[in-house]
Amino acid sequence: MRSIELQTTQNVTINYDLALLRDRVLAYLIDLIIIAAVVLLLSIAFLPLASRYDFDEVLIYLVISPIITFYTLIFESLADGQTPGKMALRIKVVHVEGRQMKFTDFLLRWAFRLVDIWLSFGAVAVVLTSSTPRAQRLGGLASNSTVVKSNPSLAIELRDVLRINTTENHVPQYPDVRHFKEEDMLLIKKTIDRYRNYGNEAHHLALNELTDRVAEELGIDPPRENKIQFLKDLIKDYIVLTR
Repeated sequence: MRSIELQTTQNVTINYDLALLRDRVLAYLIDLIIIAAVVLLLSIAFLPLASRYDFDEVLIYLVISPIITFYTLIFESLADGQTPGKMALRIKVVHVEGRQMKFTDFLLRWAFRLVDIWLSFGAVAVVLTSSTPRAQRLGGLASNSTVVKSNPSLAIELRDVLRINTTENHVPQYPDVRHFKEEDMLLIKKTIDRYRNYGNEAHHLALNELTDRVAEELGIDPPRENKIQFLKDLIKDYIVLTR
């Protein structure tokens, strides 16, 4: 499976698996089914009334057409790069530079759907997604974005690294860490690994900033020393509390 390295604003690199073409197509089909269902329900509910009062064209052009046209743009921009179809397949849109996606990025991706999907019946999207190194269609190339799996294979990796097999191995110290996401734990682990492998000023700064941010989220004072041990304990706590 192809993967991509995303470097965050803290100069920390995270590896993500690129979404399979199969998953992207299935997500698209799920979204089509949802759109069709919504349009059908609206038609059943309002079209008889619209026909009676002669504003059926208003219903079509001002209600149904915008739903069909802007469905993807609205969901991706409001739901962190995911439509309901992408949520179901656990994939999402990300910027290849690691920064947060902006509305203009989603708008650019959406605009190129006209060529990628609609006018070419998906052929352009399929060919480019299969052949480009980062699995990008025209919209992805234009907006510098791609689609990745939103849930990396984190649990196995953490178990292998930390060798936690049962809850008897570790007593949690920070119970609120269970509210974090697996991606947060992956970021912590990658930060530790990068600091140990390179140990330069940028990774030292990233380690300090991450420690301060995590401590703030937990409502505790950040440790002045043994920051790596603190972060490792958080990962252990997370595994014990969520597995």
